[in-house]
Amino acid sequence: MDINKLVRKNVVAMKPYSSARDEFDGEEGLFLDANENPYSNGVNRYPDPYQRKLKAVIATQKQVSIENILLGNGSDEVLDLLFRAFCEPKKDNVVVTAPSYGMYKVLANLNDVEVNEVFYESDFSLDADKIIAATDKNTKLIILCSPNNPTGNSIGLKVIEKVLKNTNCLVVVDEAYIDFSNKSSCIKSLGSYNQLIVIQTLSKYFGMAGIRLGMCFASKEMITILNRIKPPYNVNVLTQTKAIELLQNIDLNYKNEVISERENLSKELSKLNYVVKVYPSDANFLLVKTTDANWVYNELVKQQIIIRNRTNEPLCKDCVRISIGTKQENEILIKAMLSLRM
Repeated sequence: MDINKLVRKNVVAMKPYSSARDEFDGEEGLFLDANENPYSNGVNRYPDPYQRKLKAVIATQKQVSIENILLGNGSDEVLDLLFRAFCEPKKDNVVVTAPSYGMYKVLANLNDVEVNEVFYESDFSLDADKIIAATDKNTKLIILCSPNNPTGNSIGLKVIEKVLKNTNCLVVVDEAYIDFSNKSSCIKSLGSYNQLIVIQTLSKYFGMAGIRLGMCFASKEMITILNRIKPPYNVNVLTQTKAIELLQNIDLNYKNEVISERENLSKELSKLNYVVKVYPSDANFLLVKTTDANWVYNELVKQQIIIRNRTNEPLCKDCVRISIGTKQENEILIKAMLSLRM
């Protein structure tokens, strides 16, 4: 696919901002080019706008080339950049699934881009043909969340590949929860589809929600386009430094812990008389259908236990979403839910 044909004309024509660190990216010298405070305190200099050291660590761990990585101030910034680069306001549209992550629609509305929703089936499976049918000549993005939030299920690779092969737009796969799944990441398919974009985050599995770092994996040509429009210093020094430190000290046992606790919590919740169904999950949370989601949520709040009430989401009537906590936190939750009486 010729990606450049999808880019907004004003983005193609624009001259990107060139920062001081764009013009000279060396590490030694007398820096008098960026009007910085010259007295060192660890954060007095502007950060590397292309996060080269951090990308080198990520590239090794994800087994991709540095030129296939874009980093953002959280995944939401990466998604926003995609809207800005490819979607013409009041003209283009995007296809999203429902229920799914609410920021997709928020970003579409912010950028004045029409949203075409495709609903999951009653068992939360996804029909590729319905996704394809929802596209038209003005569709620029298809956004698929896998594992999906709030349902917890993964989208089959065959479904994603069918969409890739039968549409003429970019396909964005949001893999925020992929590290909790035994399914393979779509990163492995980047070499086969240049219109594929994979988004991941350090907020979930890697425990860095507080530093706000999102990762985009795509073709070199795609990354070049996004680099043209991203803010010059969108990932700060503290975030880059902390991310490198923590990525080099990953707790490899955490995934097994989450899966074990997820299975145990699902088993215990299924025993409750007000729990109708606990849906299978590939993520670090469970979607639980109850007889009255508002009642469950409010009763737990009284015990200072906060879960997410998803009853107003499509197909999620009377459902709550419960994150997998520590073993001790999960035991407290189970005890509290056992105490509830309708």
